[in-house]
Amino acid sequence: MEGREKVTAIEKKLKLGNVDMMTLLGVNDQNISLIESYFTTAISVRGENILLRGTPEEIEILEKVFNELAFLVNKNRQLTQQDIELVIQLAKNGQEVVSDNDIDAAILFTKNDVIKAKTPGQFEFIKVARKNDIVFAIGPAGTGKTYLSVALAVAAFKNHLVNKIVLCRPAVEAGESLGFLPGDFREKIDPYLRPLYDALEDMMPYEKLKYYLERNQIEIVPLAYMRGRTLNNAFVILDEAQNATALQMKMFLTRLGANSKAIITGDITQIDLPSKKESGLVQAQAILSGIDGVAFVYFTKQDVVRHKLVKEILNAYEKYQNGNNNGNHNSEEKK
Repeated sequence: MEGREKVTAIEKKLKLGNVDMMTLLGVNDQNISLIESYFTTAISVRGENILLRGTPEEIEILEKVFNELAFLVNKNRQLTQQDIELVIQLAKNGQEVVSDNDIDAAILFTKNDVIKAKTPGQFEFIKVARKNDIVFAIGPAGTGKTYLSVALAVAAFKNHLVNKIVLCRPAVEAGESLGFLPGDFREKIDPYLRPLYDALEDMMPYEKLKYYLERNQIEIVPLAYMRGRTLNNAFVILDEAQNATALQMKMFLTRLGANSKAIITGDITQIDLPSKKESGLVQAQAILSGIDGVAFVYFTKQDVVRHKLVKEILNAYEKYQNGNNNGNHNSEEKK
């Protein structure tokens, strides 16, 4: 083993030139510790020099990483965990230049991937969500509304900006009565909440997710469970909000406490409420627009990021519905 290490491991000294080493290294070298967690290379600092010992492949990547981080420090006079993780991901993918858009588009860094905006609509949503405490994300299926919202919540939780994540959905009985479904209440309600579990499972290790769920630091609940609560230091998401009634929407929005954020997602073309009940999402657009700190973002078919056929399916349904509407209109004129 020792002989093999001598053959494969090399040493290299990096001198980064005119850069604020305190900012680059972080408090108690926390930035170096973060970088080391992504590599097997040993990293040490001697004055203004950074010493690397590891494989030639990793050292080549790390040289790019430190050069990019030095550039960011000189440009922004600060360095965040998000900056570091993004630079590492880009360097591992063979990309050397970090643009402002790359940094702004990134939301969450998992072990193997970067969750970031992929379309103009998604990029706008991220910018708006970072600036406002209540954001409505409205648009068709497949545009990433729920997934990006959960990623923003996990990122805020991971960076200790909030102490709790609460994800909820209206449990609308779309053609099936809960009473006739098998199992206890939790088993009956889980199918409605499964998309939220799926998103979380993509973003954090199962054991960590289980730990946070057991301690109620992450909650996934039906919308009805929000009544009577006040949520402080929390990131709250209401998904499928087109199926919340006007009263439920008001109830949800007034749960927000100090240092909390809320994202409300929905598709107003897929309302499953009884015809006599007004959608709280539709009503909110008329009531809340213009309030400082409340923002609306509208996704379009151009933001669809699921299978390429999803966009074609949406187009086909839209064409069919428009054709039917025109046909009905012509029939009325003939009468």
